[in-house]
Amino acid sequence: MSDVVGGLLESLDAEQREAATWSFPATDERELWFYTPTDHGGLALSAMSASQQQQVMQLLAAGLSEAGYVTASIVMAQENLLDRIEGWGARFGRERGRDPGLYYLSVFGLPGSDAWAWRFGGHHLSLHYTIAGGEVVSTTPCFLGADPASSPLLGPHLHRPLAGVEDLARELVHSLTTAQRGLAVLSPVAPSDLVTSNRSVVSDGDRMLPLPEVWRGRLEAALLGRMAAAQTAIDAKSGITDGDHDALAFTTRPKGLSMAACTSDQHEIMRALLSTYLDRIPPELAAEEHVKFAGAGVESLSLAWAGSIEAGQPHYYRIQGVDLLVEYDNTQRDANHVHSVWRSLGDDFGRAGLGGDPLADHYAHDH
Repeated sequence: MSDVVGGLLESLDAEQREAATWSFPATDERELWFYTPTDHGGLALSAMSASQQQQVMQLLAAGLSEAGYVTASIVMAQENLLDRIEGWGARFGRERGRDPGLYYLSVFGLPGSDAWAWRFGGHHLSLHYTIAGGEVVSTTPCFLGADPASSPLLGPHLHRPLAGVEDLARELVHSLTTAQRGLAVLSPVAPSDLVTSNRSVVSDGDRMLPLPEVWRGRLEAALLGRMAAAQTAIDAKSGITDGDHDALAFTTRPKGLSMAACTSDQHEIMRALLSTYLDRIPPELAAEEHVKFAGAGVESLSLAWAGSIEAGQPHYYRIQGVDLLVEYDNTQRDANHVHSVWRSLGDDFGRAGLGGDPLADHYAHDH
């Protein structure tokens, strides 16, 4: 990572460098993250030369497993599919609303220094790496989405970039007994987005943020109105109520079904599901995460579900442990629009690895 970023920074002109770089830690900017088609901060691929774009892809390959890199590349390319679905129109106040060139690189500090970080993101992709003492100390938040979640290919197979995060979760919920399912399912209606949304710090009582609030900066009035209307229409179609939002609100004490009350076969499905999140990063880093859930470690997790358990219907799930948080939803565009994120509650953005205090940081920035 250090070598690739160092070479890329050397190739940037003054204007590009100003857009791409911050000092470290630059906490207020570094801990911002998005998964909507907003300005993610940094230097866009569209503002780079072909060789600079290639270096960015080399960086992604260094930070991801082979499967993770393939999936991230597909997520970016799907902007072309979405452009066609939405009629090739201008959206979000820009000439091309769905644009695979609008993925942004940000570098915090100097590669190879005691502590530095990099971020890459755009619509449905948000990757964060913090390096201290020559070691990767954090790879979260790690977000991948897909819209459409399923689309046709030539032949009998469908193109489903995030099939694993959906199918394995459904296999798990279908394996539950009636009593287990009664604990796991928090609401018959799924929220239209991740409950914790794109908050930098997750806290007790957090509920899903409306669409206009998962955007960078204050929106122009017309766009703000359209997004607010879209959120109202989505909620009306789903029939979600305040009671549903309360039932789904995040709490530091996990809701749902404890895996300690599950069978060994169910534990194996859960581990396979976790692999679709943890194996996004290189194998040597992922192995450190898998160790936490080997053997009885999986019993520290809880599964919460909302919405239908049948394919093709809106649904949501959350996996939560002492530090781990996984969230997934597939509700929008008639349940053909997936969001999925892996977070470390105490160590997103390298807070623990840098000796930080997330609670003190939360009070300092949010109170």
